[in-house]
Amino acid sequence: MNDYDRIAKVITWLVDNYREQPGLDNLAEISGMSRFHFHRTFRRLAGTTPKAFTQQITALEAGRLLRSGVSVFDTSLEVGLSGPGRLHDLCVKVEAASPGEIRSGGKSWTITYGIASTPFGAALIAEGPRGICWFSFFDVTEGLAVELAGLQDCWPNASLVRDDGKAVATAGGIFAPGGEKSPVKVVVKGSEFQLRVWRALVEIPYGAVVSYKEVAERTGNPGASRAVGNAAAQNCVSYLIPCHRVIAATGKCGNYRWNPERKKALLAWEAAVSGMVENATSPVQG
Repeated sequence: MNDYDRIAKVITWLVDNYREQPGLDNLAEISGMSRFHFHRTFRRLAGTTPKAFTQQITALEAGRLLRSGVSVFDTSLEVGLSGPGRLHDLCVKVEAASPGEIRSGGKSWTITYGIASTPFGAALIAEGPRGICWFSFFDVTEGLAVELAGLQDCWPNASLVRDDGKAVATAGGIFAPGGEKSPVKVVVKGSEFQLRVWRALVEIPYGAVVSYKEVAERTGNPGASRAVGNAAAQNCVSYLIPCHRVIAATGKCGNYRWNPERKKALLAWEAAVSGMVENATSPVQG
């Protein structure tokens, strides 16, 4: 098990067990690392400290409880933490595949794909001539074949070339915490409505969440919340087109194509990192 897998294991555990408010020693034991090595590795790969991550995933639950009518006092007994700040997101440009590219199934394309480890598990990343055309998380034990088949179905006539090194470099740039990040271009296949939804998703700030209804309003279709949910579910470029930032109006996280628990972890990570960057003059301890 490499460092990415160890940190992903801890993040998954925290999503299920954050109410225990575990200390550093407990998390280090789960990871199988020493206390010092775990803290340093978690911060390097997740871009935040274990303590800050735990606080922010707890904050998500606190917000849900408050929005559902639970009193402030009872919520504080349940979780007791405040919310995060904000941070500008990666600059992501969404481009539509041309009708010719769609009809030909990418016949003239060479798509480079590979497997990369991230703080949220393994990812399949593919890049074509005009940008990233596939980004999906998967479970190592059984999910790669499904995601690779999805890539092939999306671009059936493209030439696929595997290059894990390129995928690792791309993932490293995407998940590097803080600082200026290079613009990212993605190319997608979809209906006019789906493209409007995906472009609206890209405009949701890093660390923020909006409802399906709000996204529908931004697309000029205020009554299309359900259609927005369907469009989000068809997104083949996870994280970069951040469908994980869309939640139900009730405050519930809702479904996620790549596992609802991963969605919670992504939101907590973004909230924690955004809070740390905005408060860089006041380092988080723990």
